[in-house]
Amino acid sequence: MPRIVVDVMPKPEILDPQGKAIVGALPRLGFTEFSGVRQGKRFELTVDGEITEAVMAKAREAAETLLSNPVIEDVVNVELVND
Repeated sequence: MPRIVVDVMPKPEILDPQGKAIVGALPRLGFTEFSGVRQGKRFELTVDGEITEAVMAKAREAAETLLSNPVIEDVVNVELVND
């Protein structure tokens, strides 16, 4: 069944306490290659039927108005995934 994937990230100027906690824990677990982490959200929207440009436009609208908080987050990706 086709899906639309939406990725949302905190705006660059917004503090990311979860990302800071993760980046602090990585070296303690032996992952020394990474110097920064930003944690975001991923949504998978399942669609019954064909995904048209109109459906993609509705997904983008939902991403901007419901799935993200436009004050502190950016929608960075809305894409079709066919499995």
